[in-house]
Amino acid sequence: MSYKHYRATTLGIMLRETLNELIMCGHINPDLADTVLIKYDESINEALSKRVTAKVNFRADKLMNYRHCDNVWTLILKDVEFREGPMVLKVDSVKVVACIGLTD
Repeated sequence: MSYKHYRATTLGIMLRETLNELIMCGHINPDLADTVLIKYDESINEALSKRVTAKVNFRADKLMNYRHCDNVWTLILKDVEFREGPMVLKVDSVKVVACIGLTD
């Protein structure tokens, strides 16, 4: 099983829109579009778990909201500072969605 929340990223949204357009034009059927989305879910999960090696630290001034449901944590943070080595990025708010890592 792969998490599907990466479909809400810009890449996932554009993929879905492209697949819908191909379905509307009659170039592919909905079953093929579903297969492509399932493969996207598997591929993005695998790539993020195996290829990403960068680590970023962050600190927030305030935890606005948190939720834990079905082994998925959702955190809404305010006044957040991200650090990677000497680089610092400050943002007003951020939403963190954390899931249990899946191993095959």
